[in-house]
Amino acid sequence: MELDAFLDRLEQVTGNGDGQYKSCCPAHDDQNPSLSVTATEDGTILVKCWAGCTADEIVAALGLTKADLFAGNGHGDRGAPGAAAPGAGLTLEQYAAAKALPVDFLQTLGVTEQRYHGAPAVRIPYPDESGMERTVKYRVNLIAEPRSFWKKGTKAGLYGLDGLDRARAAGYITLCEGESDTQTLRLHDEPALGLPGANTWKAEFAAAFEGIAIIYVVIEPDAGGRAVMKWLPRSGIADRVRLIYMAPACKDPSALHLARPDDFDAAWGAFKEAAVPWAEVVEGERTQAAEEAFAVCQGLAREPDILARFLESLVARGVVGEKIVALVVFLVLTSRLLAKPVSLAIKGPSSGGKSFILEQSLEHFPASAFYMLSAMSERALAYSNESLEHRVLILAEAAGLSGDFQTYLVRSLLSEGFIRYETVEKTSEGLVPRLIERKGPTGLIVTTTLVGMHPENETRMLSITVTDTREQTAAVMCAIASRKTSDDAGLRQWIALQQWLEGNVAEVEIPFALRLAQLIPPLAVRLRRDFKALLGLIEAHALLHQLTRERDGDGHIVATLVDYAAVRELIAELFANAVEAGVSAQVRAAVAAVNEVHLRTGKAATYKQVSEKLDLDLSAARRRCQRAIKAGYLRNDETRRGQPAKLVVADVLPADVELLPAPELLADGAMAADPGGMATATAEEVPEAPAAAELFLFDESPAWTEEL
Repeated sequence: MELDAFLDRLEQVTGNGDGQYKSCCPAHDDQNPSLSVTATEDGTILVKCWAGCTADEIVAALGLTKADLFAGNGHGDRGAPGAAAPGAGLTLEQYAAAKALPVDFLQTLGVTEQRYHGAPAVRIPYPDESGMERTVKYRVNLIAEPRSFWKKGTKAGLYGLDGLDRARAAGYITLCEGESDTQTLRLHDEPALGLPGANTWKAEFAAAFEGIAIIYVVIEPDAGGRAVMKWLPRSGIADRVRLIYMAPACKDPSALHLARPDDFDAAWGAFKEAAVPWAEVVEGERTQAAEEAFAVCQGLAREPDILARFLESLVARGVVGEKIVALVVFLVLTSRLLAKPVSLAIKGPSSGGKSFILEQSLEHFPASAFYMLSAMSERALAYSNESLEHRVLILAEAAGLSGDFQTYLVRSLLSEGFIRYETVEKTSEGLVPRLIERKGPTGLIVTTTLVGMHPENETRMLSITVTDTREQTAAVMCAIASRKTSDDAGLRQWIALQQWLEGNVAEVEIPFALRLAQLIPPLAVRLRRDFKALLGLIEAHALLHQLTRERDGDGHIVATLVDYAAVRELIAELFANAVEAGVSAQVRAAVAAVNEVHLRTGKAATYKQVSEKLDLDLSAARRRCQRAIKAGYLRNDETRRGQPAKLVVADVLPADVELLPAPELLADGAMAADPGGMATATAEEVPEAPAAAELFLFDESPAWTEEL
């Protein structure tokens, strides 16, 4: 086999320009390409799976044998004259007899006989939808290897595309492996398409199935069937698939035709009737996995305060002083299971511990919960085969979201819950349109050293900042010095907890949601989006504690004020700061320091003076001042680059507004719903927001420092 033909059978192939290639290994569920492929000078193909799969396993998963890898096996010069390959030679009559297919019927499909490498061969054309020939396969053997070759300069595709109009009219089609199965089904007037190999599915193949409601997929009882089950979840057609298992009665449609030619229609109809929808297969696997996981995590699942237990686990793994960041990360990751996941930006200086907190939190989740990248290309979200459905996309640095089109795809995924991207691709037939669909819902977590990100992204995420004080730095160093070997065995119950949740997702009813909406002052348009995130975190907390929550008549988990109180404690300040209804203690301290320097010296303040006043390192002080500048409370009057900052107070600090009401205000009877159905509160029910406070000036007495 030629190297190009071998690479065509693989997924996510990349080359380094020096004859070396990497791809996903077909012999295992390979999410990160681990198969190396090269060719020797004589054309022999060398394969190595770095995950440990053998060459025999690799070629078997591709429907090949090891003989296909060696030079001189008849594959090397497709279409060129020469001696026949070992055991080569197959006439059209022999092929028709072996498959019990009439010769004249095969000829109506364009199948003919011709000489190939000096021996007879069956020529099988692959037409496009219009019936025009796209590529050709030559069948030269029935049993001995090699069995077939592709016409030189062509690539494999789906067999039988000229029958798609018939399939769309019927409303269904069968996808099987190989030409003979497809030919057999078409003989019996059954719409069918054939894959050239069990592991040769490509994302663009999904376009052929547009407009077809039911797709039957034959799962053969061998490595080929296992290969189909691996790519099917990422195929783009899975939600319409019904699986046909023909074993032990027979292997495939061709075998059924050979065994029962007289009553094939009835037998095939019975197999279609017994076909299992893909959704049922997934649900069955999920239910079984959830039951197995519950046996491991049931004690943890019944805990009244799972977040407290999570903190204990993090502390044991060396995380100190970042309770709010860690717990918000945990709830955001859990929210992936909801219809609308919550997204998060973790901000802080370089070496501030953002990545460590995130990494230690991720250790408590299965790989199915997230997809982590350090960066991605402009169109990676559109073309990647990685499933993002009910997962959290994690970018280790927000700088990885740099391109306009890239950020557009991310926003679409977060806001709409899916991506529909139509493009034009260059093929052997010219430019053809292609619709790419990526399913969500998907959450996003980014870490960044930036004070602020693209505003269109910023408003779609909660923002949280890690602690940058010297006390926190000292605590981290002590934790590093005393850290013991992590108890990875203890993580098993946490991973099992999330796997159990994946199989026990239920809708969450928040009975106090209307009262909560009525009590939150509508200070900014952004609240329309942030309020959804607030409800999402409440739902995630209730879902996590579902064994200690009641269910309503519809089976929905009923959230309690305990769920709200837990979430409110974590995000009340973040929520207020996001809509400028409050100012963080860090920003207030920075403004106060600048004001005090100005009163004492009569001059603008520098970053160094602020750092000395707040007892922070220079980078931490600079970040706090930049946040105050971004919010409009400070101004840097120095415009020359490389010169010390000239920081002055630019605006008065507003008084903090308690944006999220106390839990007791949401208790039954605390406030009646609007009888007119409008989510509004009366003037008596919602107190008027306090006016902005005048900027306070400090004297040189120690009293203000104690208050600060």
